[in-house]
Formats: sequence, structure tokens, C-alpha cells
Amino acid sequence: MIGILDYGMGNIGSIENMLRFLNHKSVIVNNSKELRKIDKLILPGVGRFDKAMEKISKTPEMIDTLNYLALEKRIPILGVCLGMQLLTNYSEEGAAKGLGWINGRTEKFLNSEDLKIPHMGWNTSLPRIKNTLTKNIDSDSRYYFVHSYCVKVESESSRMMTTNYGVEFDSGIVNDEGNIYGVQFHPEKSHKFGMKIYQNFIEI
Repeated sequence: MIGILDYGMGNIGSIENMLRFLNHKSVIVNNSKELRKIDKLILPGVGRFDKAMEKISKTPEMIDTLNYLALEKRIPILGVCLGMQLLTNYSEEGAAKGLGWINGRTEKFLNSEDLKIPHMGWNTSLPRIKNTLTKNIDSDSRYYFVHSYCVKVESESSRMMTTNYGVEFDSGIVNDEGNIYGVQFHPEKSHKFGMKIYQNFIEI
């Protein structure tokens, strides 16, 4: 069963609808007891990094359970948009520490007269690592983005997908163990291209 973490800042309904369209059941989870019953987790997110980490870490038990599932039990986890940024060590958006499951940082896009910030709309995301999540993903697949901050991981082995918007940034990331993934775009808003991402996650 896929759990969708509800911490009050996620695009939960859209993700739930996409999984339902793919004939896969999901459950909304918001506490440690519910988390321990799932075998996959989606970490959604829309909003500010610090506020999201505050809500997720409001109880030590929640963080302990998330770390157990991610780092010890190693269930498949997918962070979406802000949910991907939370996988990193920190964000320039605030002072809170991220989950730190993938070594990297979340940076603000540099101001430029040629670029509109936030990066909003359709763009390609080039697969750099072949794994279960990027299986059968074409280089010309297009996804829907809405973000003002972008991720830079520390290791080439974590750069799963990249996108160019004035600068190249990591639009898809993965940990070395291969169970934690993140995508900066919104697969649930990306039609057939995003549907394939969720289908691949279901099949992990």
C-alpha cells in the first residue's frame, strides 16, 4: 500500500486521483502508527521549506519513524516538488534542516532579466540514470514545474534527471541505496509523462 504523507502542505488530492486512475490504492497517513503500515511513501509538498519541516518534525516520533522507514527498512519513497527539496540537507529559503536523506542543497534561482521566477510551466527533464523510476522515460518527455528554488546534489550518482532553465539543475534525484527518489516537477499534473513516473513507482 502506498501512503501519501499529509502534513498540511501537500497536493494530496491530485496525487490520490492519479494513483486511483492507475488502479492503485493509496492511503493518507499523518502519524507514526499509520506510517508503519505502509510499504511505499509519497512525500508531497507545496509551500515553504521551513514550515514543512516544522510540521513534519512536530513530534520526535514522526521523524524517528520516517528515518526508520527510509534508512533502515528502506521502503520506496518519492518526494514531489517541495517534497523532493525536503530530502536534501537544507534550503536557502530558510534555516531549518532538511531530512538529509540525499546529500545536497536547495538553492534559490539566480535573478535574471531573461528568466521569470518562479519557473512555471512545461519543461523537459533529461534522465541521466537508468533505474526503475526512469524506466522507459524518453529524453523529450515534458513535465509541469512550479518552483522558485532548485536542488543541487553533491554526488553525480544522485543526479537522476536534470533540467535546464537558464542554469542546469537536478530535477530528479536518488539516493545511493536506490530506494529514495525525488522529482522537482509535478507528475500528477504532467499528463501521460507524469503518469509513467507514478506507474514506475507503483512497480518498484
